[in-house]
Amino acid sequence: MHKREFSFKLAQGALLALAMTAVVLPASAADLLDKVKARGTLKVALEGTYPPFNYREKDGQIAGYDVDVARLVAAKLGLKVEFVSSEWASILAGLSAGKYDVIISQVGINPKREQAFDFSTPYIYSMPQLIVRKDEQAAYKTLDDLKGKKLGVGQGSVYEQQAKAVPGIEVRSYAAAPDTMSDLAFGRIDAALNDSLMSAYLLKNSKLPIKAGAQVGAVERMGIPFQKGNPQFKQALNQALAAAAADGSLKAISLKWFGIDVSKAP
Repeated sequence: MHKREFSFKLAQGALLALAMTAVVLPASAADLLDKVKARGTLKVALEGTYPPFNYREKDGQIAGYDVDVARLVAAKLGLKVEFVSSEWASILAGLSAGKYDVIISQVGINPKREQAFDFSTPYIYSMPQLIVRKDEQAAYKTLDDLKGKKLGVGQGSVYEQQAKAVPGIEVRSYAAAPDTMSDLAFGRIDAALNDSLMSAYLLKNSKLPIKAGAQVGAVERMGIPFQKGNPQFKQALNQALAAAAADGSLKAISLKWFGIDVSKAP
């Protein structure tokens, strides 16, 4: 539900270098819009283990809110969509390396990421929320209340960074949300921190003895990142999202997955 923060301690220098390279590309360099139009497909990276946003169903088919948004945006651009799965910890590095055109996988818009990538307008809004066991008696209302406790977070996520910024919390990082919830249910961690919308989905569909905890952060904006230096693509992408909002198709996807319109700021 992430959102999630790429580990800039390890890769910020490389990302910024790539961003600077993009800025000085010659004017004759093809815009990404020309490239995807010529190819006829939009290569979209997603994690694939982050329900209800993007995940694999039992038959192996990819599904989720992000998947529906990707298909909608591609259709508005007159393109077919090609999905590429990537672990979250390396997904932004893959975008820098040109392995795909965009990421539609709950990438939060923040100043650090905007130094390295361009973003679309936001297409979903949420906020951080704690999840605890159903029999939990302690009232964790802030992250400070978890000092001396074990907190599960998504590996490479913004929640991981938030948790590590609070001294005294034992932060445990997980590659997939279901593993976090399982460890929480069995008492291996005291609480989990994730996206409020994902938390609602997990609690609705999980049989584990867990429940929603306090919301512990501000509203966050998720957008679609792509390499800098592609103004025509950025304009076309934002126009596609605006058209989807205007005709109600983006709202319909929100209602399908969450029962509310999450494409607008609360």
